[in-house]
Amino acid sequence: MNNPDAGGGFSLRITGTTLELQVHAMDLGKFKQYLAYQSTAIGRSSFIHADAFQNLIGQIENIRSYGIRGGKRIYYGYNAERKVKNRKNAVATRTTGFYASGNTFSREIHELPAEFENTVICGDSSDILKTIPSGCIDLVVTSPPYNFGLEYDASSDGILWELYFSRLFGIFDECIRVLKYGGRILVNVQPLFSDYIPSHHIISSYFMQKKMLWKGEILWEKNNYNCKYTAWGSWKSPSNPYLKYTWEFIEIFSKGELTKRGNPANIDITADEFKKWVNAKWAIAPARDMKKYDHPAMFPEELVERMLKLFSYQNDIVLDPFNGVGTTTVTAKKLNRRYLGIDISEEYCRRARQRLQDIPDTEETGI
Repeated sequence: MNNPDAGGGFSLRITGTTLELQVHAMDLGKFKQYLAYQSTAIGRSSFIHADAFQNLIGQIENIRSYGIRGGKRIYYGYNAERKVKNRKNAVATRTTGFYASGNTFSREIHELPAEFENTVICGDSSDILKTIPSGCIDLVVTSPPYNFGLEYDASSDGILWELYFSRLFGIFDECIRVLKYGGRILVNVQPLFSDYIPSHHIISSYFMQKKMLWKGEILWEKNNYNCKYTAWGSWKSPSNPYLKYTWEFIEIFSKGELTKRGNPANIDITADEFKKWVNAKWAIAPARDMKKYDHPAMFPEELVERMLKLFSYQNDIVLDPFNGVGTTTVTAKKLNRRYLGIDISEEYCRRARQRLQDIPDTEETGI
């Protein structure tokens, strides 16, 4: 006995003691009404007990792979329209990012001159970087100060923001030039919320204009470190509430391609570290020895360690054009990376060099 529902998308077949249902789409409410009638009408003239129809409804309700369209459950091919044709090719085409198309980055690699390797140089990065060959740096890790300039040590914040970003972008231009094809730039920055300047967006937009590929963004959660002030703006009013941030941003960009080539033998990140650190919210307390080194905004070493191990190989060359008291270069040395630190403050460079001297030289590892 065959009882196809008129336009209902299912077919009910009864053969002896066998109850068979073929279904594509159905209004489950109407189907239950249909079965209620059939269980009475058919049940009287067959060996199938009425409970079989109830079991059938239960089995249908347990099917989870369906979509809803026009009030009906669609059990077959319901998501076909969502599939992207030639998905693999489409993804490959999109990977480079529309904003980075047409870049003229060279794939040519050069060696960093020996006088720049594993050293800290005191001077203006915009001048010093111009003396370095293109395509010789693997990774740039930095955090631009908000007062860099001629009065760096005086902590003068009176630089006009147009001039500030102009100087900063001049240095970033050189960083992009000296970076190898496939190399990365990681910039730690906090929005200047007191002046309503979204520094992280301004910097990211600039890198995109320069055809750099946005690789990601990490939230550095500082464990309420910046919530100690008591200004809330317009108290209990939507007039002008003042938002407080407990985190900073790390913007990550790649040059030319997202894949960085390297020797697998020089990978030093563990499986547990990888699984933990690819979660892009890192809870790390601020550096505890800022008073010791007389620096107001030091990197914690753990933050730099994660950036180096997740985005570079051992023996890679790491550059920090705003090296401060040298946490980037110190961590690079500890992790068997080569390094170059540049800072305009003679006192900061002296402290950075001393920290590097305090690290015992490691034996040859063959990398």
